[in-house]
Amino acid sequence: MKMILILLFISGTISARASDSFNLWIMGKVTDAEQGNTLPDASLTLLPSHQPISINQDGEYKLGIKDSVSNNQILVQHLGYQTDTLPSQWNSFQTISLNPNQQLDEVVITGTLRPVSRKESPIPVEVYQSSYFKTNPSPSLLESTSMINGIRPQINCNVCNTGDIHINGMEGPYTLVLIDGMPIVSALSSVYGLSSIPNSMVQQLEVVKGPAAALYGSEAMGGIINVITKNPEQAPAFSAEIMGSTWKEFSTDLAWKTTIGKKLQSLWAVHGYYFDQPVDHNEDGFTDMAIQHRISLFSKTNWARQQNRLASLGMRYVYEDRWGGQTNWTKDWMGSDSLYGEYVQTKRWELIGQYQLPLSENVLFQYSANQHQQNSWYGTTPFRANQLVTFAQLYWDKQVTRHELLAGASFRYTFYDDNTVATVSPTGENATQHTPLPGLFFQDNWKLNSKHHLLLGYRLDYDRHHGFIQSPRIAYKWMPHSNHTFRGSLGSGFRVVNVFTEDHAALTGSRTVQISEALHPERSYNSNLNYTTQFVGNNSFLNLDIILFYNHFTNKIIANYDQDPNAIIYANLNGYSVSRGGSINLRWQSTFPLEIMAGMSYMDVFQKEHSQKTQQLFAPKWSGNFSIQYTPTHQLTVDLNAQWNGPMRLPIQPNDYRPEYAPWHCIANLQIRKKWLSGWEVFCGIKNLLNFVPQNIYLRAWDPFDKYIDQNNPEQFTFDTSYSYASQQGIRGYAGVRFQL
Repeated sequence: MKMILILLFISGTISARASDSFNLWIMGKVTDAEQGNTLPDASLTLLPSHQPISINQDGEYKLGIKDSVSNNQILVQHLGYQTDTLPSQWNSFQTISLNPNQQLDEVVITGTLRPVSRKESPIPVEVYQSSYFKTNPSPSLLESTSMINGIRPQINCNVCNTGDIHINGMEGPYTLVLIDGMPIVSALSSVYGLSSIPNSMVQQLEVVKGPAAALYGSEAMGGIINVITKNPEQAPAFSAEIMGSTWKEFSTDLAWKTTIGKKLQSLWAVHGYYFDQPVDHNEDGFTDMAIQHRISLFSKTNWARQQNRLASLGMRYVYEDRWGGQTNWTKDWMGSDSLYGEYVQTKRWELIGQYQLPLSENVLFQYSANQHQQNSWYGTTPFRANQLVTFAQLYWDKQVTRHELLAGASFRYTFYDDNTVATVSPTGENATQHTPLPGLFFQDNWKLNSKHHLLLGYRLDYDRHHGFIQSPRIAYKWMPHSNHTFRGSLGSGFRVVNVFTEDHAALTGSRTVQISEALHPERSYNSNLNYTTQFVGNNSFLNLDIILFYNHFTNKIIANYDQDPNAIIYANLNGYSVSRGGSINLRWQSTFPLEIMAGMSYMDVFQKEHSQKTQQLFAPKWSGNFSIQYTPTHQLTVDLNAQWNGPMRLPIQPNDYRPEYAPWHCIANLQIRKKWLSGWEVFCGIKNLLNFVPQNIYLRAWDPFDKYIDQNNPEQFTFDTSYSYASQQGIRGYAGVRFQL
């Protein structure tokens, strides 16, 4: 009782003194919301005046003012905790509780198909905000993915510069690219799906490494990249980014939003890229980078409905014209055997939307459609292709006590036609491909208690050629402490046969394609273990993410480059294939204006057939990246980042003088950014600081049509463009400007 009286007396004395000196005062303490301990290193600011609020070593703060105020708020920040803004409670004692795990609290949808915090997701999901990619700006989102550990954009052809995305060493067709959760990018369009998405539309990238067929079906065997676009309600009124390089590349990203009445809000974006300067620094007679003209138009509209039900519609149109080859090639030489060139013209449209049904239950209908038309020449080989993909999905999302239930049905239809043997009937007539793929899926995210989560998933698809295909998965999450999380999962994936993606034509411009047998669908069985932890000190924060993975593939479709130097022979592997390894990511911040992100991956990717083990092409055993950001002032930022790769196996010809394994190499970049008032930012930098350029890319570049193969050629080498592992762009400078209203 005496203690209570003493505390009341002290509190009353403090209040009296505060009220004697000031008209208004606030005081209290800042604590950890989960542990309850005080946070003496928190930073408090009174808004809108931006007046700092002092805090002592016991985590107690106080401030008094003499002038009357209204609508004041307190901005509270602490390294390793979520930033919070809350109304000020004048003339009272106010305890502020901050939630930890700032780096793990982003909302993600890719792992479970429903919005959950990254911290709560039983599936490990990596999240990269659009601001991260500004540390190394590029005109292509495809190129930007090189800043993600374990992901490598692979250049499949140094002539036309087409490529795809490898996750954990698996080829591009094993990566499913989503836009707002919809499988809009696949098959023929895999290379152009990311290269033409306006950066101004991107909110964040969510990455799941490993198969996820239980929710997403075919093609989600190696992993998923989900591009989350900005919400029109939260996007800036207008934004722009214009950039150019010393190679005379120019790119533009513009975005603006419009409002119609009180219900419709739209976000519009335009992306353009222009490069029209044949460059041949290595003097091999071929362009070091393909000439490219690209424009992409994007719009996304949300409309307000009763009870905040979802409704949105997005549209995109892409046109691209590119060519690479001998520097004096023009379109007049298209298809001739006098000058070698590879020309690709692409026209593409996309439609994507979602609609929440007006029911008492949470039932969501999602849909998408896209058409991709391509007109190409690879030397004297024409490639004409047309692909139409439609997708629809209806699912029910229900919370039942500790169970988060998800059940739904999907249907995907693919129409495909080209001028290759892919669409030729046994009688020699053209036979377009029609591939319906219906599926059912179910998922239960069971919260056993606050520390243990169990996820059970199952999917059943039906393919008319392969019958019923089952894809189960199980995942478990254990969080013994708020700063330590363990995850483990087992699952299965599949891929319906479709070797004739766009990259086959780009990769085989100088080779013929042969199919030695009737191909069967690929299957994968996978497991992974994930550990995430963070350390919060007085002046620093460290987040650590470790994952081990093992993927086993059967019926894997193998492209044989070795049997015939003039052909690529496709067949199911008479054995098995394995992708195994691990990766580590760390992020370090401190009160010193420095932030470091770094990652390293080890991968052993191989196939085994008839007791013979062969390393996967274009899959380095060691790779990694780092990003260092130094911000000496609020307006000035210095960025240094790099991506490095160890030796990787490359396709070579018999008795080839070129090394079978690429050398260790690193692509480093440096940038300086300066912010100005009223939303302006200028930036400039240097790409490929170390000026690394691959050597001996082409065999017999002077004889691209093999007209003189029998002259002074004892090894019988033929012209080949498949020896690709890095861009031929050397060191170059760039500069640009951003504006946001």
